Parts: sequence; C-alpha cells; structure tokens
Amino acid sequence: MLNHVSIGVRNTAKTKAFYDAVLKPLGYSCLSEGEGSLGYGDKSVVLWISQTDKPVPADMASGLHFCFDAPSRKSVEAFHAAALAQGGKDNGQPGLRADYGDNYFAAFAIDPDGYRIEAYCGQES
Repeated sequence: MLNHVSIGVRNTAKTKAFYDAVLKPLGYSCLSEGEGSLGYGDKSVVLWISQTDKPVPADMASGLHFCFDAPSRKSVEAFHAAALAQGGKDNGQPGLRADYGDNYFAAFAIDPDGYRIEAYCGQES
C-alpha cells in the first residue's frame, strides 16, 4: 500500500548513526545517502530521512509511529537495545503484546528527534 515514508530531522549525521544501528538487526540498511538525505530499506528505499530546519515537532499524543517488520524476536530485542545505546528513549520493552495478538512480539523506542518507532515480529521464534 505504501511505497515510502519521509521524515525530517535536524542532523542527518546523528540520525544516520542511530538508524544504521537500529535497523541493522532487522535486515535494513542505508541504501541511499546524499547531501542532507538518507534512504533505508532492504531491496529498495522505504524510509527517506531529510535534513530540515523545521522537522515536525514530537507529539506523544499524536498516535504517529513507524513500525518495522522484524525477522525474529531476537532482532526485536537487538533493535530496542541499539535504540537505547544510540541515545533513543524506551517506549516499551521487548515482549509479547497479547492485546494486539497471540504472537505480537514488539518493542518501542523514541528516536533522538522524537519519532516513535517500533519493531514487530509475528513469529514464535
């Protein structure tokens, strides 16, 4: 349904270090890097990040977040650990979310710009 999502950040160098570490356990990498822009995905860019002077202000009450597919529960755990190690904030420890589904294993974090992110695995392994 979606081809890609774009977000704006204040500092792409800082953001690159964060997303390189956070997305690596999920199998995603920076596929495109230009002056002031980054593109992440596995085979094609799905997340575009651009430097801007006016990123959207973080708003915990907005409901906005980005969820990344994860190949395993261990990769969800690694995503969360990397987010915290790179200056992100905890927004939900890795674990089952029975209220979302029987096998909904996820972790939640907030990136350094205030975007809420999630890694999700629907498999038991």
